Amino acid sequence: MKFEARPLGAGLYLVATPIGNARDITLRALDVLASADMIAAEDTRTARRLMEMHGLTPGGRSLVAYHDHSTERDRARIVDRIAAGGSVAYVSEAGTPLLADPGFRLARAVREAGGEVTAVPGASALLSALSVGGMPTDRFLFCGFLPAAKAARRAELVDLAATRATLVFYESPKRIASLLEDLREVLGGGRPVSLCRELTKKFEEVVQGTLDTVDAGTLTLKGEYVVLVGTATEGGAVTDDEIDAALRQAMAHMRVKDAATAVAGALGLPRRDVYQRALAIGREY
Repeated sequence: MKFEARPLGAGLYLVATPIGNARDITLRALDVLASADMIAAEDTRTARRLMEMHGLTPGGRSLVAYHDHSTERDRARIVDRIAAGGSVAYVSEAGTPLLADPGFRLARAVREAGGEVTAVPGASALLSALSVGGMPTDRFLFCGFLPAAKAARRAELVDLAATRATLVFYESPKRIASLLEDLREVLGGGRPVSLCRELTKKFEEVVQGTLDTVDAGTLTLKGEYVVLVGTATEGGAVTDDEIDAALRQAMAHMRVKDAATAVAGALGLPRRDVYQRALAIGREY
């Protein structure tokens, strides 16, 4: 099928691209890539390969890089092009733009300048993982990449502990073991977890279990992971001894207040009650 350039209205077009399978691109996305005056890409080599695969070439149009290290001047160049009546297609290296992606500042700058921003939806690692991960999808919280530093990562997990929704994280294969350890220590080992890897590709894999039962040593350290963590067990299914054991474990590396928040969230219990138990345990030392 041949895609011919057609006039596009001025504005920024956020174009979703495949996350693994090159055929997971929409006809509309190809229309926009064939027609835009300028193409801004997180990785210009990946964008060029994708276009060539589908019989498209930039031709005389601009193909410019826009990524995490792009400057205000780089954004201004794109904003000015749109203000002058141009159409700009922005593509991430893979997936839907603005999800754990540098396109957010660009889209905000275009809006602030009075320009139009249009979504061209398609593939998404987040949505693909929710589809196959086996976790409740009626309510979820996308957390993206957590900080690389252990202390900062655990601090964010403490804040998330009481969230009554499926938690979704992105993680690299190099840090997946560390993430699982922190999830287990902060949220509690009984939480259900799904580890989704190589989504839409030939070797797609979903590993399910609990944070206690999933063995990081058996995981394939290749391909970016999407990690889904289920909500805590509802209150009433846990004994006082189990609460106290969880508190002692958490208090070994957290302040009393943070430990109580984490354990309450992990076990689905009222924070006030758990905090009182934590204070009592603290007086034992």
